[in-house]
Amino acid sequence: MSRTILDVHILQTVPPSNLNRDDTGSPKTAVYGGVRRARVSSQAWKRVTRRSFKELLDPSELGVRTKKVAEVLAEQITALEPSLRGAEALTLAAETVQAATGSKIDVPKRKASAAKNGEDQPAPESSYLMFLSSRQLDGLAHLAVEGAKEEGDIKTFFKKKDNKTRARELADTRHSVDIALFGRMVADSSDINVDAATQVAHALSVHAVENESDYYTAVDDRNTDAEPGAGMIGVVDFNSATLYRYAALDVDQLRRNLGEGLRDDEPRTEPVRRAVAAFVEGFITSLPTGKINTFGNHTLPDAVVVKLRTSRPISFVGAFEKPVRANGEGGHVEAACRALADYVPSIEGAYGAEESTTTWVLRVGVHTQPIAGLGTEVTLRGLIEAVEAAVAGSLEPGE
Repeated sequence: MSRTILDVHILQTVPPSNLNRDDTGSPKTAVYGGVRRARVSSQAWKRVTRRSFKELLDPSELGVRTKKVAEVLAEQITALEPSLRGAEALTLAAETVQAATGSKIDVPKRKASAAKNGEDQPAPESSYLMFLSSRQLDGLAHLAVEGAKEEGDIKTFFKKKDNKTRARELADTRHSVDIALFGRMVADSSDINVDAATQVAHALSVHAVENESDYYTAVDDRNTDAEPGAGMIGVVDFNSATLYRYAALDVDQLRRNLGEGLRDDEPRTEPVRRAVAAFVEGFITSLPTGKINTFGNHTLPDAVVVKLRTSRPISFVGAFEKPVRANGEGGHVEAACRALADYVPSIEGAYGAEESTTTWVLRVGVHTQPIAGLGTEVTLRGLIEAVEAAVAGSLEPGE
């Protein structure tokens, strides 16, 4: 069965930085090919990609992931019906989310204890992060207001099977782009889980890396000459690396998650097209912000290779199983591009994957010249437009 898979391969060089740190504060690492590599977790890059959607998509197409889901829903309930506010709105919200997801929404014990000591009554929360779309929250807010008006007691309202079924349907339809792409797990109701349409690999350096430490001091501005020395001292760990980043997007799964033609005034492929465009741009241009104020490591990728496949996804991380070495003049980008240029046709040819694959290449500078022949060269904007058109074409009837 033919599939529509989008593979995104990126080489990106970052100077001294600490993009994603472990529990000791050091940059994360991993052993691959027998040597220590710099690593940035998939979760770190998925988060910044999702955050970039705020600049790329309308808020109505996004979701919110929070334990404070009752507060979020209560605000929408009050916006719909101003007479429902404060504790009453929170109660309505908590019962509605509970009916929709099966998750218990209650005041955390630690906050409840603090309230007994004279603090204001805290809002109820979910015991884990709840991911709901803007449209789902809007539908649940309308249902909560309806229940408050119809029964007076929201618990009685949701004791009716039809009303509870409506709540669950509202939580399991009209998914936002970020839910459709990255999935959703509801621990108490696995039937409304959403399978992620995209998979993001941990970014790995293409070469061996050793973490370094920066010893720093800060001087007290009010010190006099009679008070020498630092006001504070500290150490921050860092490394620098050329990273290989990879993500695979299952366009068919995305289509199933999003649905088609959400509005009468748009083509049925439009929701998927918008989501794919946002993901491609967001993933390419985003950067985790760990210690960004300390290092100012604002870089963009040196090279991007995007492939549209009709079979399974293929990572090219194997090109770097043997760590690349800097050339005589220094630098890893050129060597990494040569490794890719050798590996890609080799593995695709061996498995016959090149026959039904469309490839685009976005590259910067002379050191990326080795990968120029892998596909059609484009700019970022040209890449997004080409991918949008190709994806829309693959989803049309008869294609």
